[in-house]
Amino acid sequence: MLSPVTDADGAPFWGYARQGELRVQACASCGELRFPPRPCCPHCRSFESEWRRVCGQGRIWSYVVPHPPLLPGYAEQAPYNVVVVELAEAPRIRLVGNLVAEAGARLDSVPPERIRIGARVQVVFDADGLPRWVLERA
Repeated sequence: MLSPVTDADGAPFWGYARQGELRVQACASCGELRFPPRPCCPHCRSFESEWRRVCGQGRIWSYVVPHPPLLPGYAEQAPYNVVVVELAEAPRIRLVGNLVAEAGARLDSVPPERIRIGARVQVVFDADGLPRWVLERA
């Protein structure tokens, strides 16, 4: 499985994720949340930032089910999904991940026919700290 490539701006995101926390970068001057992380606020141009914990709820904004898998290491879990999740607290922020049945489940644990645009999801983290998403219970 692929591991995220981190840079100085994004390293805190992955550090918090390994601790089971979903945090996004926020401007310390104007308060705007932003993702992906970057050194300068695109709204007020401040270079001051902080990391704010978010609730980890969102909705599926888009998704794809790759056929066949593009990378050999993913072949045994095909077909799997890749979802784009719009965060509830920051609708302009969208994170890419996978919809799984529960924390630690395989990428193919949710049948593609169960995935719906607009479905409410909650973040969970795998053993390596990668954010995944589960459907919220009604």
